[in-house]
Order: sequence, then C-alpha cells, then structure tokens
Amino acid sequence: MAQITKGDQAPDFNLPTDGDGTFALSANRDKIVVLFFYPKDDTSGCTMEAIDFTGKLAEFEKLGAIVIGLSPDPVKKHDKFITKHDLKVTLVSDEEKEALQAYGIWLEKSMYGRKYMGVERTTLLIDKSGKVVEAWHKVKVPGHVDEVLERLKSL
Repeated sequence: MAQITKGDQAPDFNLPTDGDGTFALSANRDKIVVLFFYPKDDTSGCTMEAIDFTGKLAEFEKLGAIVIGLSPDPVKKHDKFITKHDLKVTLVSDEEKEALQAYGIWLEKSMYGRKYMGVERTTLLIDKSGKVVEAWHKVKVPGHVDEVLERLKSL
C-alpha cells in the first residue's frame, strides 16, 4: 500500500481508544485532525512526542484541531501510558493494523541489520473535508510538535 501523503484523501477508520471510547475519522469532519502515528507506548521517542502534543494541546484546540495518536498497542496499554505520563491526547488502538496499512505506515524497517515490520513515525494534518494538507514522514521528535502547530496556524 502506498503511503498517504499531502493531497490525498485520508482513509476513514473506526477504532477503539483509551478510556473505552472509539474514534471514527468520518465522525470528526467538523474539526481539523492532527493524526500522529507512533510505534509503541512508553518508549522514549513516543513518550516525548505524546508529552509534547499534550503540552501544546490547548493551542491546537484553540485553532479548531483535535490531536489523535495511533499505534498498534492495545487499549489497556494506552490507558496505562496516559495515566503514567498524564497525557491529554486521545490514543487510538490499531491492533489489527488496518488503519496503519491503509495509510501505508506499517512497513518493513531495519535495525542493526535485522528486518522487521513496524510503524514509521508519521504525522498528518487533515482538513475538515478529510484531505491531507500536510504530511510528515520519518518524524524526528525534537521540535516536531511546534512545526505541526506552525503549519496549522497557516491554514
């Protein structure tokens, strides 16, 4: 599956979230959606990214956006992650990797010569029509949230 990128229509999904909720992209067409895909709860980069998004959440909301994190971790793990780090962003669980595959984010990675399947850290800015207006692939966490916020301000 090709990676979803700027100009593409964001594939719809309806998946479970932390706190026994569900999130459907199509049910949030009245908002701009910042959708960040991350590999794993409670790892250093993922924790920093979720904390950074939480820290700027009020600014995103003031600009009419919601911030949604998505990983293949189960809901129970998301709940623990949120409690441990006092996160305020909604975390979506994609254990079957349906959305990850639809967005082309679940792909072969390599570390120390070992190949494995995993999530490519990616953030998408999705407008109210469901179109991807900006895409960041292979995200480096430091400074990333500020970059997304700046792009949102330009919409």
